[in-house]
Amino acid sequence: MLESGAKFTGIIGLNNHDNNFDDLSQGFYHKLHEGEGTNMSIDSLQTSNDGGSVAMSIDNSSVASNTNDSKTHILNHQGLRRRAKDNYSVAQSVNRRGRVTHALSDDQLARALMDIHSSTEGLENYEDWTIDLRKLNMGEAFAQGAFGKLYRGTYNGEDVAIKLLERPENDPEKAQLMEQQFQQEVMMLATLKHPNIVRFIGACRKPMVWCIVTEYAKGGSVRQFLAKRQSRSVPLKLAVKQALDVARGIEYVHGLGLIHRDLKSDNLLISSDKSIKIADFGVARIEVQTEGMTPETGTYRWMAPEMIQHRKYTQKVDVYSFGIVLWELITGMLPFQNMTAVQAAFAVVNKGVRPIIPSDCLPVLGEIMTRCWDANPDVRPPFTEVVRMLENAETEIMTTVRKARFRCCITQPMTMD
Repeated sequence: MLESGAKFTGIIGLNNHDNNFDDLSQGFYHKLHEGEGTNMSIDSLQTSNDGGSVAMSIDNSSVASNTNDSKTHILNHQGLRRRAKDNYSVAQSVNRRGRVTHALSDDQLARALMDIHSSTEGLENYEDWTIDLRKLNMGEAFAQGAFGKLYRGTYNGEDVAIKLLERPENDPEKAQLMEQQFQQEVMMLATLKHPNIVRFIGACRKPMVWCIVTEYAKGGSVRQFLAKRQSRSVPLKLAVKQALDVARGIEYVHGLGLIHRDLKSDNLLISSDKSIKIADFGVARIEVQTEGMTPETGTYRWMAPEMIQHRKYTQKVDVYSFGIVLWELITGMLPFQNMTAVQAAFAVVNKGVRPIIPSDCLPVLGEIMTRCWDANPDVRPPFTEVVRMLENAETEIMTTVRKARFRCCITQPMTMD
């Protein structure tokens, strides 16, 4: 039996149902192991050589930590077998007589992209966004998943993030799905223009690989940033400012009738000025297409109950996820950190569990979290209201700081020296 609160620090049960937690979990574990077509990531792991990140999903799942053993199937593709005359490089490129030549690399995805013997295609109606591979310099991969990798590099001298997806060779159905997702992400990124949305630079297709290039966030993801702080909370003024960045970005997305569907700290990138850029629109959908939506897209710790339960959902799933993100920024902690992701999902749906709001939390921030992660989507506020509440919180914080400084000056008046 699951005892409310006692076994899981950092969470609280809102409803009490006598369900056997471990038995309920078995169905989820079995489903995940059986691989019943789920597009959902369990947990996200990211690595970065220098703290930078792009946090873009690969195959609708969070990227895994980079290892020396590639998980991509493209390694054995007949059309990409190593040839004696091949001269490709991931690290640097040299333009000789109008052609890009490269030193040999073991990274087959990068080689497939930079292969001068294969044609480069853009996306229909988006030809202007087709990247010129002669201007692309690929650095090392810093994260990877089952069907692709994330790289740092430069394009036209600018630091960029490069997302490469492998076309499955022997799975036409999967290839068609990934093609649709690639087209969708390109169209989304090309459409979205907002200071709090990651900037799209371009994309291209090769026979066995798809490529998407975006700006590179030197500050890494919010989750990486919080992990480095070892659960120490972010300064309140910065936390509210960054929360406002996220809220304004999603308000813009929702204004276009779109849903992000995978809003989480891994997909929030920190720019050099500490502002937030929302990334990873590979699983976003137009809201009216609810009938054909894949229900389990996203990550359990941030996922709204209606998505976990495969019920019809709306833009309010992003509002729920934002409530969890706001809690992360305020506390510096990972949501449901003493649970597995599957346990967290069952606790949220069957026990009404939510993260514990700190006792010293600003009341207006606690109200925002509570309303955002309400089990009833209709109770959750739209982002226009979330932005307004956060702006009020920001004003209250600034007023409190000014009053504190004034009191300090009164108790310790300035002297002549």
